[in-house]
Amino acid sequence: MEESFYDFKAKNINGKEVSMSNFENKVVLIVNVASSCGFTPQYEGLQKLYDEHKDQGLEILAFPCNQFGEQEKGEKEEIKDFCEKNYSITFPIFEKVEVNGKDAHPLFKFIKEQKKGFMGTKSIKWNFSKFLLNKNGEVIKRYGSLDVPENLEEDIKQLLSA
Repeated sequence: MEESFYDFKAKNINGKEVSMSNFENKVVLIVNVASSCGFTPQYEGLQKLYDEHKDQGLEILAFPCNQFGEQEKGEKEEIKDFCEKNYSITFPIFEKVEVNGKDAHPLFKFIKEQKKGFMGTKSIKWNFSKFLLNKNGEVIKRYGSLDVPENLEEDIKQLLSA
């Protein structure tokens, strides 16, 4: 069984398996995303955070998910094209996953266990939930959909300078 964030693997949007160990000693923000959501414009803020802090060690990992209002119906190519054309996304995007339920991706089962949500719940409530991990791969903070990327910047800066 996986003991650490770095033990997990996931397929990127191009179908290539990526080990989370590639992100060792980085501050990582994991986000479940969707292309047709009211929160989709957060892509812009996420890309801005990435542009401003990637050189200091920030990684943003986007995981498309269709479990909330079926707001990510597209196939891999459509999702990739949407992100590149509309938001010029350069951070890693992964294949569509489930984040809740028995078929949830093992990585999401792990991070939800590490940092429970409001009132101790594990399940993710909606698109654009975010998990912030420190340079040791520990989930430090969990944010909901209403927490816009700009409001995460101080927490990210603190972890980058630690």
